[in-house]
Amino acid sequence: MGKQSAARALSDNEARAVARNLRVSPRKLNLVAALIRGKKVSTALADLEFSRKRIAVDVKKALESAIANAENNHDLDVDDLVVAEAYVGKSLVMKRFHARARGRGARIEKPFSNLTIVVREVAAEA
Repeated sequence: MGKQSAARALSDNEARAVARNLRVSPRKLNLVAALIRGKKVSTALADLEFSRKRIAVDVKKALESAIANAENNHDLDVDDLVVAEAYVGKSLVMKRFHARARGRGARIEKPFSNLTIVVREVAAEA
């Protein structure tokens, strides 16, 4: 007698991937997420491939995971997928100490972020 499984949060033509604890601030990660938001997945992958941002590699992995989830788990057509949502959330923040002059100390914060990518299948315009 187990617990009832929760209803699917997404619609039938959507798939999602979540990348947790990425070692970058949410503000910097949101710049890269905004780069792919609303684009076709092939264009988004190309944009991430040639982006000069360090975190673009991890965002590309998360997008590829969302595409694989759509294809393997939900039987969606890869050619018709668009990035419906790409949003960023805060995760933990490591606090560190940096010694300063005259016996003082400065606080260094090292933030982590979560990234959620939702891809949606749209009908091909024909």
